[in-house]
Amino acid sequence: MKLSPVDARLAKRLEDAVARLCALNVRLAEPGVASDPSVLRALGQEHSHLEPIAGLATELNETVLQLEGARELALGGEGDEMRALAKEEAEVLERRIEELSDRARGLLVPDGPLGLRDAVVEVRAGTGGDEAGLFAAMLIRMYQRFAERRGLTVQLLDLSEGIPGSVKEAIMVVRGRGAYGMLRFESGVHRVQRVPETESQGRIHTSAATVAVLPEAEEVDVEIDSADLRIDVFRSSGPGGQSVNTTDSAVRITHLPTGLVVTCQDEKSQHKNKAKALKVLRSRLLDRRIAESEAERAHDRKSQIGTGDRSAKIRTYNFPQDRVTDHRISLTLHRLDSVLDGGLEELIGALRLAEEEERLGEDG
Repeated sequence: MKLSPVDARLAKRLEDAVARLCALNVRLAEPGVASDPSVLRALGQEHSHLEPIAGLATELNETVLQLEGARELALGGEGDEMRALAKEEAEVLERRIEELSDRARGLLVPDGPLGLRDAVVEVRAGTGGDEAGLFAAMLIRMYQRFAERRGLTVQLLDLSEGIPGSVKEAIMVVRGRGAYGMLRFESGVHRVQRVPETESQGRIHTSAATVAVLPEAEEVDVEIDSADLRIDVFRSSGPGGQSVNTTDSAVRITHLPTGLVVTCQDEKSQHKNKAKALKVLRSRLLDRRIAESEAERAHDRKSQIGTGDRSAKIRTYNFPQDRVTDHRISLTLHRLDSVLDGGLEELIGALRLAEEEERLGEDG
């Protein structure tokens, strides 16, 4: 059993949030506040952000007290049956505390306006041949399962397949409030270590896939001059019903000033594919602008959290050791199957909290 059920830094942040909410309640009750719409709106927004955090803090404290009671019974309860039941209850409560802690980490770090947007997720097989393609397909399923768990929807825009069950490249949009804020830390090189089914000697192979997560851009974010575009149409080679290989519905758009290329063949309609491709292109251009801004801010910083550096190895999935390690924050989890089934909450929560602590350190 764990000696400390709640991380000390997280407990302190929750305590501060509850104290701030109490102070806000006092301030909102002041007569002058109601007469000033701008102050009332600002305080109201902060109150709305802190209220669910305070509720989580209360539930977390109550669960910790229940855990302490269960642990006492597990150690000193009368009878083996009573101690066994108390031990089972303690294990359930420990898992509940982990879940509440993950949710609290996510709520404690406020996202900017971009964080609330839909996310464009691009997954590409890297080094490792067919094994890398199989790993890329695994990552795509992981993000789809994560989206389902969070009440988000996934729309596939483009898919290039390799051998059965593998993916060379895929582009999808994850839709729902805060999708980009939740998934943006996934950008980078993901590495897998496992024994392939075709490996007769039992040797562990290392393969990689690259993930890019972009905020879905709107027309107002990025203005694209039509003169800067080269648009090619061709016959679709992927899923698409009767139109596959019979009509020029697939679209490839090249942005000449940057050399960025976007292909979309998900729809039977050339017009719809062009519209989707332009959306992805805008997102890539907006992402490039954000990356340049982050690079300037992070010039003298060692950490790569939040920089969008996709050449960096960010995470390793080790099958023989049932281990997932995020190298940016040195966090290791021994529940590989759960993570690959979309259980990314603890990783994302820890990364968001680390970024916020880093930012506060820079500001201080």
